[in-house]
Amino acid sequence: MSAVSQKLKLLYLARIFEEETDDEHGLTAPQLIALLAEHDVDVERKTLYRDIECLREFGYDIQKYQRSPVEYGLASRDFQEPELLLLADAVQSSRFLTQRKATSLVKSVGKLGSKYLADDLVKRVHVEGRIKAQNESVFYNVDAIQRAISAKRKVEFQYFKYDASKNAVLQHEGQTYCETPVQLMYMDDCYYLVVWNDKHEDFANYRVDRMKRIRVSDQEASRNERIATFDVAMYQQRVFGMFNGEPVSVTLLVKAPAMNSVIDRFGKDVQSVSAGEGQARVNVVVMQAPTFFGWLSQFGTDVIIEKPESLKSAYVDFLSSIVSAYEE
Repeated sequence: MSAVSQKLKLLYLARIFEEETDDEHGLTAPQLIALLAEHDVDVERKTLYRDIECLREFGYDIQKYQRSPVEYGLASRDFQEPELLLLADAVQSSRFLTQRKATSLVKSVGKLGSKYLADDLVKRVHVEGRIKAQNESVFYNVDAIQRAISAKRKVEFQYFKYDASKNAVLQHEGQTYCETPVQLMYMDDCYYLVVWNDKHEDFANYRVDRMKRIRVSDQEASRNERIATFDVAMYQQRVFGMFNGEPVSVTLLVKAPAMNSVIDRFGKDVQSVSAGEGQARVNVVVMQAPTFFGWLSQFGTDVIIEKPESLKSAYVDFLSSIVSAYEE
């Protein structure tokens, strides 16, 4: 055995335990010796036992399984199987990732477990018809945005939306946006960038997958109290479909069948008092926007705007315009 192989012996042994064993699959001493030999490492049985003990002292949870014959395996890891399965499911379910990138990331997640789990992860999740991103722009746009935030610089980009013919049309006649990045948010299966707009002195949102030619600007990011105290959790509660609008304090009259959805949207700590007859008055702050009205309309009469009157009237106009379009 070469001097280099001798120095690498424990590293090879650790990798064998990580890749080839888990709490259900072990290896016998002869099997371990044979796998080490594939790396030009010759080891005797007594030496192997001392090496295993060394790895245990270092922190590896290597257990001796009283089977016939006796086996040794890595019983626990930083990530347990249910956690890795959840990670893999989350990756595969993310619409902003292409199928190629999702598959690559699942394989990387699989390397955190044994080869048995890695094989299961690749086969586990596949849903026909799932809408996935068509390119990997989000993956690289997020990297550029993170670099801009770390460097305290603005980001420059072009932004597009689709027209009725499904053509990507650049907004503002293709002019370059230059904004202060505040926070990346994952919402409704999409990544959004919340920025501070100096012209309007307010926050704005952009779909990251619709940003093109993004780069870190030479301009320093804007600074003010609103940016410094930006609360992403509160912002997510108020904004529907990442559509900006005026914040409005709203009282909703909510019937029992809709309460689960209201809690899913605003959290369990949402302000609520009983209104009798299986109803509750819920007080929230939302952005007045068509997306809020769209969310509200799915509940029919189970969720009703009680006040303010101005928002109630705006909602009635929203519904009336839909009815009129169908009547025409």
